[in-house]
Amino acid sequence: MTDTTSGAPETTAEEQIGVRVIAQFVRDLSFENPGAPEALRGGGQPEIDMGVEMNARGRTDGLFEVDLKLSARATRGPDAVFHVEVVYGGLFQVTGVNEDDLEPVLLIECPRFLFPFARRLIADVTSEGGFPPFLIDPIDFAGVYAQRKAQAGGATVGNA
Repeated sequence: MTDTTSGAPETTAEEQIGVRVIAQFVRDLSFENPGAPEALRGGGQPEIDMGVEMNARGRTDGLFEVDLKLSARATRGPDAVFHVEVVYGGLFQVTGVNEDDLEPVLLIECPRFLFPFARRLIADVTSEGGFPPFLIDPIDFAGVYAQRKAQAGGATVGNA
């Protein structure tokens, strides 16, 4: 006889939705400090141009590779202060997600897992470059995803 008094609903593996990080890694890291040491002396706050990209691809073993690319270019007037770029990757197992919902999971939820680690790398490398640590503000990955879908013509986004 089977005991069903545990209180937990009985579900199959297919019904359980889950995202599991199998591995994380730095795919590419670049830091340029072209004006050193003069650029380290200050001269006011630089203007920062940020870039965010997310990419995902399936693998033959059923896992997914997701890359989060963050870049920041700092300038003071016409002079480059620094340029940092990191491509931080993760290997993910995604279960219980239907095919229509897979892309948002891969391009919103998975980058949320990767972001704190990529952010720390940028803060560390800018600090090692002689600047105060550059801490990227939290990113709304759902908003970035929706904006990219709208630009690609793949989604209808309301205008407010």
